[in-house]
Amino acid sequence: MKLIFQTVLIGVLTLLSLQAFGQERDLERADKKFNQYAFIDAQKIYLKVAEEGYASADLFEKLGDSYYFNADYEEAKRWYDRLVNEFPTQVSAEYYFRYAQTLRSIKEYKKADAMMDQFNALANNDSRGVLFDGDRDYLKEITYRKSTYELQKLRRLNSRFSDFAPMIYENRLIFSSSRDTGSAGKRIYKWNNQPFLDLFQAAIDPKGEPGKVSSFGGDLNTKFHESTTAFTKDGKTMYFTRNNYLDGKLKEDNEGTNRLKIYKATKKGSGWSDPVELPFNSDEFSVAHPSLNAANDRLYFASDMPGTRGLSDIWYVSVDASGKYGKPVNLGPSINTEGRESFPFMSKKGNLYFASNGHPGLGGLDVYVSTYSGDGERSKVINLGEPINSSDDDFTFIVDDDALSGYFASNRRGGRGSDDIYRFVQIEDPACDVVIQGAITDLDSGEILPDTQVVLLDLEGNELSSTTSTAEGIYVLNAVCDTRYVIRASKTEYTTAEKIVLTPEQSATIDQPIALEKRLKTVREGDDLGQILDLNPIYFDFDRFNIRRDAAEELEKIVAAMKEFPNLKIDVRSHTDSRGNDSYNRSLSDKRAKATVNWMINRGIDANRLSGQGYGESQPVNNCTNGADCTEAEFQLNRRSEFIVLSNEDQ
Repeated sequence: MKLIFQTVLIGVLTLLSLQAFGQERDLERADKKFNQYAFIDAQKIYLKVAEEGYASADLFEKLGDSYYFNADYEEAKRWYDRLVNEFPTQVSAEYYFRYAQTLRSIKEYKKADAMMDQFNALANNDSRGVLFDGDRDYLKEITYRKSTYELQKLRRLNSRFSDFAPMIYENRLIFSSSRDTGSAGKRIYKWNNQPFLDLFQAAIDPKGEPGKVSSFGGDLNTKFHESTTAFTKDGKTMYFTRNNYLDGKLKEDNEGTNRLKIYKATKKGSGWSDPVELPFNSDEFSVAHPSLNAANDRLYFASDMPGTRGLSDIWYVSVDASGKYGKPVNLGPSINTEGRESFPFMSKKGNLYFASNGHPGLGGLDVYVSTYSGDGERSKVINLGEPINSSDDDFTFIVDDDALSGYFASNRRGGRGSDDIYRFVQIEDPACDVVIQGAITDLDSGEILPDTQVVLLDLEGNELSSTTSTAEGIYVLNAVCDTRYVIRASKTEYTTAEKIVLTPEQSATIDQPIALEKRLKTVREGDDLGQILDLNPIYFDFDRFNIRRDAAEELEKIVAAMKEFPNLKIDVRSHTDSRGNDSYNRSLSDKRAKATVNWMINRGIDANRLSGQGYGESQPVNNCTNGADCTEAEFQLNRRSEFIVLSNEDQ
């Protein structure tokens, strides 16, 4: 019996080891396909391994990704959910973000916000988390001109495949599609298991409806991807996106991935010249999705070239009269996040439209707009809202500013294929009037505050009108219907307050009270001035003690308080968490405290009113001491700066 048992046991162990070996080999095969962006093929192997009972954080990440990057959010949720629940200690910040985006796409917004809180705890000041945290009411904010767009489905244009990237050229709609043209050699793209993309065209009738579809560009279409076109004003030059494929040669980067490039072709009779690639392309990164400004002296595009913050950023190059290109310029953090920004479009008026999953949105890619402000800087990024945006991917938006109409693509439910092109018409708002009024009061006492300055602003910060509160603390402002405004109230000795108000669609009077908080409340010796002023955390870069710009903005509030109360004296105390050498942490925190003091002295505060010292990890606010198993959020509570009041003879 013992011998039989041993024989059976050896057989079971052998089968288990063979199964484990087979799973390991399958995973290696799947990983190779995954890393080559062959998500569909990789997905099949991963599913097989998962069905056999194998489970790991890496497997669930890649299964979730294989669906996430193909916009199958219901299935992506299934695997991200297992990742978060079965391997919570192995979940990185980026997967909390992808899970949040997945949940938004299936309209589980409350749970998505909870995942964004987890992302923020781990992401260390990632702009996607900062934007979310600063606009937690983002769903109510996404109403920009919501009722002024009417959508039209283009049944004759769209196919059961992917149709997107519309562009108008010579009264034709040029677009990209993976539709089956009936050619025997049509190749399949392993990312989404659809044919490769080609360029197509359709004449546009007077109502904006595209007609019969035919191939565009002649020999410009190859057996690989072509998409996203841009044309110069004279119609003689076009830019377009293609795989890194030219003269019959397919090139790859050092890891074996074929990237995207922008190519240029010029009009040649009834066709186009052989394309040439632009000089800022590279085999090692992608450059794609061109768009020209109205003057044709700037070419905008998306890229993951060095200097990119996220998966892809919006960049531009200058184009001089001779056709030479300048160095690529990143549009910076006002536009780009650590997420994905892509598909830029510059309208005639200079408005930049682009798709992003990094700014707060309804789910997937949303379309955003940024205009130029009076000082030449770009305005705050605004989500176009419904019906342009949905909980699915919405992208490749173009608009004719004069005709108030345009096109965009979306994979929302109700379309014919995986991506469909939609036409929209913008309807002017009917005239109607709204009165905004309210009482200005002290936040703590509730007392009315007369003579308070109240200003009405648009979302770009332009002042529209202003008034002063009456002896009874009442203000009255006139506005128009269905518009989002900012109301700013300011008064000496009080912190300026702002309220965002969306006016109703019909004439009405709405009440918007505003409570102001005293700039500096009663302060006693031993109080932390930072807490009283409700400062955001003072952060330093890892292993450094220079004052960052975000920290400087908070320190300005301390400086302002000390200038208003000239007898106030404070002690700056810097603390670290328990990770790292004790003596090194003490030295680093001391340098940070003294750097903070010196910065304030340089801003005009007398050195006799300031002192500073670092305490390292010696004064934790929780139990996260040496060797403790704490979360990143718990450690962060100990990385803090305090501004302790030593004396205050002003009160």
